[in-house]
Amino acid sequence: MARTKHRSRLCCSLCLALLSVTAVVILCVVLISKLRCSDGEFTRAAVAADSQMCSEVGRDMLKRGGSAVDGAIAALLCTSLVHPQSMGMGGGAIFTILEKSGKVKVINSRETVPKVFRPDLLNECPKEFKLMPGSQWIGVPGEIRGYEQAHRLYGKLPWAELFQPAIKMARDGFPLPPVLAMYLHDKNIKKKVEESNLCMIFCNENKTVLQRGETLRYPKLAETMATIAERGADAFYKGKIAMDLVQDIKDEEGTLSLEDLESFQAIVTEAWSMTLGEYKMYFPPPPAGGAILAFVLNIMRGFNLTSSSMEGDQQILTYQRFAEAYKFANAKKKCIRDPKFSSPKEASRLIEDDFADHVRAMINSNTTHDPAYYNITPSIDHQGTTHMSLLAEDGTAVSVTSTINHFFGSTIYSPKTGVILNNQLADFCGLVDRISSGEQPPSSMSPSLLLSGRKTLVIGASGGSMIPTAMAQSIMNHLWFGKSLEDAISAPVVSVNSKNDLNFEPKFNERVKEQLKEYGHKVVEGRHFNVVNAVVKDRGCIAAKSDLRKMGKAAGY
Repeated sequence: MARTKHRSRLCCSLCLALLSVTAVVILCVVLISKLRCSDGEFTRAAVAADSQMCSEVGRDMLKRGGSAVDGAIAALLCTSLVHPQSMGMGGGAIFTILEKSGKVKVINSRETVPKVFRPDLLNECPKEFKLMPGSQWIGVPGEIRGYEQAHRLYGKLPWAELFQPAIKMARDGFPLPPVLAMYLHDKNIKKKVEESNLCMIFCNENKTVLQRGETLRYPKLAETMATIAERGADAFYKGKIAMDLVQDIKDEEGTLSLEDLESFQAIVTEAWSMTLGEYKMYFPPPPAGGAILAFVLNIMRGFNLTSSSMEGDQQILTYQRFAEAYKFANAKKKCIRDPKFSSPKEASRLIEDDFADHVRAMINSNTTHDPAYYNITPSIDHQGTTHMSLLAEDGTAVSVTSTINHFFGSTIYSPKTGVILNNQLADFCGLVDRISSGEQPPSSMSPSLLLSGRKTLVIGASGGSMIPTAMAQSIMNHLWFGKSLEDAISAPVVSVNSKNDLNFEPKFNERVKEQLKEYGHKVVEGRHFNVVNAVVKDRGCIAAKSDLRKMGKAAGY
């Protein structure tokens, strides 16, 4: 009996010792994992949106056990209040989603041409970029249908829960954000706001636009959000909200109808993909701009770029090649059409290696050419949008870009619903000869994912036509030139506009700039630049960066 007790005690002691050793090992693994991540990095999940407030809203949804899509929807609703000049319920979005299985899907809820539209609409297109207000440019809003489809497929938290932070913000109000204040006080935008229904939300009692820090509220939009939270997306596309929205647009001489709203559907497709060295890059198919981005990167990949490509004369050569590659990309933007109305065959050619090889061979190392060399026809540049990148604890990810197109879209505000309407049909200008009811306009939006054996990069940008140039340079900076994610995004960029002029960001390397001028490139000055937001996971450590160009800040845990 005593021997049996002794054995039992010995067995218990051994078990306790084993458990203690196991606990110590687990603790060491956790500590080592944390120690090897740099300051400011996260170990579980992260969100990079246009503002710290909205990054934190998305992060909080992830902390509650929400999916990457849940976090994205909540952060987008927040952004529609913080940066209403860029996106909102009156616009559309494109989601690129990494599933747990490793598959990548795209949900496209970009606006479409209404059933009734002005037959001579394209005759109103300007020759150069300018804000294009007016109800004639309003496309059928798809934003909320996109949220609905994404949540149906990938949501974990209740639909209504995703709306609560934005509803509270809209009702209670918050200080006017600095970026929104900057746009409201732009002399051209300020005048338009003060002379339109937008003044109902963005003006004080004296009918002048709010100052930075003054309280901004959206009482009517809060009601609309609350109804959609309770009744689902159908509340926006059918019933009273839809009728009120259509009536307000008709009062502004618009053509959007109840039938247009009721028939709108978000489209779910497979992502297009391309091998980029050790990475597989996933991006949305046409009419999104992913193929343009992939085309430029595929050309540049063939130059075997490394960190030394950004040193001395090699840096000049690298930017010369990049500028030339993007001029060829400009010539191919007309290939980016809605596949329901135009064959995607020519667009798919853009991501083939042999085509990139052919174009690369046409790039000269020390000269540029006139537009005919690239087969360029004049088009128009565009600006606007917002982007956010999210990575959840389970490894799933969302790269989503949303827009109402130009700043404040059509500048048509619906007083009955609180919704600001897009001017998405302006995206057809300079790129097509005719449009059809139900067609989605071409877009530069390119929410993307790049995956390798050890790394997940979730990336996208806002800035209209500057999106592909900004993303390409950030990706090259990070993957090929060895820059940290923060440095890759914050580095000064050069954009190539629709006329093939080069626009250098302030603080860009003057020696490179002057040499490219010597090669014959035309340089113009521009006010607006890209905004890139990205999250990268590398061996368990997560870096997230929201672009300071829009005063953003990422959040994670």
